[in-house]
Amino acid sequence: MPNEPQRDPFIEGEGAASKNIPAEGNPYQEGTEDYALWSAGHERVASAIEARESEGT
Repeated sequence: MPNEPQRDPFIEGEGAASKNIPAEGNPYQEGTEDYALWSAGHERVASAIEARESEGT
């Protein structure tokens, strides 16, 4: 459909990490570009959260 919003797997991965959804929750097929983008977004946010927690803030 032309009116469907474009999905962005990277942003979806970021959102999943911020909601504490584990990386294993990646909805895309392993080996695809979308899978890699989702994983990268998830890792970016998860790493930031982990760093904040280790600093105690």
